[in-house]
Amino acid sequence: MKQSLQLKIGQSLTMTPQLQQAIRLLQLSSLELSTEVHDALESNMMLELDDNDGTGGESAAETEAAMAEPVAESSAEAEPATLASGDQEVNAGGDEIPEDLPVDTDWGEVYDSLMSGPARTAGDSDAIDFESLRGSSESLKDHLTFQLEMEQFSPQDREIGRAIIEEINRDGYLETDIAELVEILNQGQTEGPLEVEEVAAVLKRIQAFSPTGVGARNLRECLLLQLREYDPATPWLVEARRLVTEFLEALGAHDYATLMRRTKLKPEQLAEAIALIQTLNPRPGSEFAPDDTEYVIPDVYVRKVKAVWRVDLNAEAIPRVRINQTYAGFIRRGDASQDNTALKTHLQEARWFIKSLASRNETLLKVASAIVQRQRGFFEYGEEAMKPMVLADIAEELGLHESTISRVTTRKFMHTPRGIFELKYFFSSHVGTAMGGEASSTAIRAVIKKLIAAENTRKPLSDSKLAKLLEEQGINVARRTVAKYRESMHIPPSNERKRLT
Repeated sequence: MKQSLQLKIGQSLTMTPQLQQAIRLLQLSSLELSTEVHDALESNMMLELDDNDGTGGESAAETEAAMAEPVAESSAEAEPATLASGDQEVNAGGDEIPEDLPVDTDWGEVYDSLMSGPARTAGDSDAIDFESLRGSSESLKDHLTFQLEMEQFSPQDREIGRAIIEEINRDGYLETDIAELVEILNQGQTEGPLEVEEVAAVLKRIQAFSPTGVGARNLRECLLLQLREYDPATPWLVEARRLVTEFLEALGAHDYATLMRRTKLKPEQLAEAIALIQTLNPRPGSEFAPDDTEYVIPDVYVRKVKAVWRVDLNAEAIPRVRINQTYAGFIRRGDASQDNTALKTHLQEARWFIKSLASRNETLLKVASAIVQRQRGFFEYGEEAMKPMVLADIAEELGLHESTISRVTTRKFMHTPRGIFELKYFFSSHVGTAMGGEASSTAIRAVIKKLIAAENTRKPLSDSKLAKLLEEQGINVARRTVAKYRESMHIPPSNERKRLT
């Protein structure tokens, strides 16, 4: 094989650390962004929180000029596209949002409002940490163990009780069979083997603990334990106990015809007994389940001002940082010492971080404005007016890549007069209509939900009937598609939606 030299010309995109940082910030949620900013403040002496007191900050013009010149010999090559700093200006390069859009948005005005007013810090007296006010939640096992210790049990029964409580799951049910539990307890028993009756007696006492119904081995026993606590004079109590004891399967299947035939109850009487059963809790331990509530901080606010939908960034969700001029003043030009080089590196990294923050906010505002412009029907009339839209539509309009739109719409939330929605919510596939148009899947779900809400509960609409009703409105969807949309909204099938009244 003969060796030779060839000269080729090509283009390639290099992922510089600055570009990687900008991409990472773009996809962070507001809570993750706050953590990222906190870490940057801890690691970079040139960054500080912007209290907007008019001193110590670097202006946008100074930042742009500084970014145009290399601070250190090893500075990465880049073009300043969007710069932000301590004062109240943002100089954004590239294409801007056309002024003739029906969405009234001005990035400069928004950022001015964000930069005005003091930044809230941990030392402010009015900065309340609501998380710290929440008490530590007590687990179900802790609650039961406390009651066990307060009752008068023999040492042996107390050990049995602890073993029973360990086998109770988070819903309040005893998962282990008593016979199996006896075998486990007898393995470490030195005073003679335990009998099933002894363990059952302790279980019966634990089933009297709160919450009512705890320690049950199945749903039927759980409901009967709760009905046992009712006053004997409670109306329809006898009928409710019989339904739970003998006809729980038919009750769960909503087979009201069989229930009325077997119990000899009239529809009104059966409805009263079922209403009493519905007051019971099938998962008595759920109130002690850990609180998995997630707090959503909206990134964008949408409101209607003089018949125009206006989009604004959430000032509370955008960290305000700037260059610390005190440390920046320590840099000496022409000094190649190790300390001076480190200061220059920190300054360059700080400026890139500020620039990346401003670029993230501008991109978020552009994307949110484009979404509101395309989905004005939703904001005016609701879900049924949602238009089909995919990531490529917004990417083509703004001249961005689809991956950028995907990053900026993930875990970003929009506060609207109709509620708080993730930006991803406004993107949906389309279904053809009889008139040759298109309907979004979100709009179809809204129509299905509306039809089910207005149905006769004695004769609920089947998926086939829903498909026919949609077809009458010009929306051609198959029964399987209707079932898929219904299940995505956690709506049970027609047989489970059936009611007596």
